[in-house]
Amino acid sequence: MEIDTPRGPARVDVDVPDGAPRYLMVITHGAGGGVEAGDILAVRDAVLRAGGAVARVTQPYRVAGRRMPGAATAAQDEAWQAVVRRLAADSRFAGLPVVLAGRSNGARVACRTAAGLGAAAVVALAFPLHPPGRPERSRAAELREAGVATLVVNGDRDPFGVPDAADATTVLLRPGERHALDRDPEGIAAAVVGWLAARVPSGRSDGA
Repeated sequence: MEIDTPRGPARVDVDVPDGAPRYLMVITHGAGGGVEAGDILAVRDAVLRAGGAVARVTQPYRVAGRRMPGAATAAQDEAWQAVVRRLAADSRFAGLPVVLAGRSNGARVACRTAAGLGAAAVVALAFPLHPPGRPERSRAAELREAGVATLVVNGDRDPFGVPDAADATTVLLRPGERHALDRDPEGIAAAVVGWLAARVPSGRSDGA
């Protein structure tokens, strides 16, 4: 499906579990990547098995054919907020807890917008703490901005850095992994689902 945003249309791939979904995860890609990344697909599959619904969002700049989002974080956030609000209002998902998730740049977007969107939790895959070789340009404040339970999953060899445990609810380090998180995506997905099970309420807030 396509969802119109103030920054152009976003493309959304929606998967639903058998039976009524327990929650909705809205997940997006890194700056130059897509929603077919191995860790994103592994998380999708694990969430579906656990009874969650998953919406994978291709951001408008990628739909428009641009490789990178540009420096205007407000533009990305504006488009993302429009997509999440539209999905949360969908009759299939209305009243469900919403988990915001993303990898790399998408994790930054999810963290920056979580509080304003009333998210139940955030999952940040390969959060890019700083540009490679530039630790003085820390983005830790974006993690703290989330304001909700936040899981960070980073490789211990990530050149973009590793967030400090004080900046998120849980920081899970994956030994031997770099930024791609491609050595054990199924293990990462299992950890994500286990973490969510302990922190995200199940079912619609209206009891329907």
